[in-house]
Amino acid sequence: MINAIVLAAGESKRMGKSKPLLKFNDKTFLEQIISVLKVSDADRITVVLGAGAEMIKNSIDLSGTNIVINKDYQKGQLSSLIAAIEDAPQETDAILVCLVDNPFITKEVINKIIAKFRETNNPIIVPVFNGKRGHPTLFSRSLFSELVNAPKEQGARYVLHSNAEKVFELETSESTILTGIDTPEDYRLRFGTNP
Repeated sequence: MINAIVLAAGESKRMGKSKPLLKFNDKTFLEQIISVLKVSDADRITVVLGAGAEMIKNSIDLSGTNIVINKDYQKGQLSSLIAAIEDAPQETDAILVCLVDNPFITKEVINKIIAKFRETNNPIIVPVFNGKRGHPTLFSRSLFSELVNAPKEQGARYVLHSNAEKVFELETSESTILTGIDTPEDYRLRFGTNP
């Protein structure tokens, strides 16, 4: 089972408003990511909420997803990843880590990553555009305990660096794997309007 995890628990301090609820055409960032995951080859979708969880749950249709509330969201992104891993069913073979501030993910990239994992059983698969690594990243079950025990300020990056020989870089033609929307300026540059 491939469990796609959407990390959407942060406080969005740099953005100044809830990133999961930012507009992406006629959807929100979170709705856009979920809609792509639902038509992908991912077997399960887990959404990790924290800051503003009730407001997000009341604003978005989260049916068809598994919701995990991270009460420790102020401890950073790794705390959300840990909450999702601890919630993952026993039959989870790998997790696909999606960030709510990267709403441009596509079904094609997701399916390529999942297909490559099923074909090779490689422990880490990262999409790459022009030599730069992007998102989402897949981690196999064999690395779950390392992720849970990673230094909290480095999180999944630490596991990537300490397992360099296990990383499969999957070339893609989609530059949007590199696009994160962290600040109002990022949003304006991408959407031509204020968040």
